[in-house]
Amino acid sequence: MPYSLSSEKPLDIVIYGATGFTGQLVAEYMHAQYANTDVKWAIAGRSADKLNLIKSQLGLSETLPIIIADSQDEAALRELVQQTKVVITTVGPYQLYGDTLVSLCAELGTDYVDLCGEPSWMRQKIDA
Repeated sequence: MPYSLSSEKPLDIVIYGATGFTGQLVAEYMHAQYANTDVKWAIAGRSADKLNLIKSQLGLSETLPIIIADSQDEAALRELVQQTKVVITTVGPYQLYGDTLVSLCAELGTDYVDLCGEPSWMRQKIDA
């Protein structure tokens, strides 16, 4: 079956860590590229207040969903991963904050994207 963003999950992409420097850059890019398309995306992080501030500062749609999830809260991360086809995470260092998220993505069939520069951690995840 060819890959498609269309499936039963309500979101195509979630940017996790959207309130950090790099996360904001990713959100800004997503807005510039996909604001007037059928791509359904959301921003996620630990603080609703900070996520709403980012929406305002970047001129993102008020209807853009936000998802609250802490990297240490497996239930919240599971809920995040279940809602989307792709997670783009900028929450690092990944060896400290990424294990649960990458494991849940693998378990639930959600594509995982990060900007990791931690080769030994990546090798451990690949070999697991």
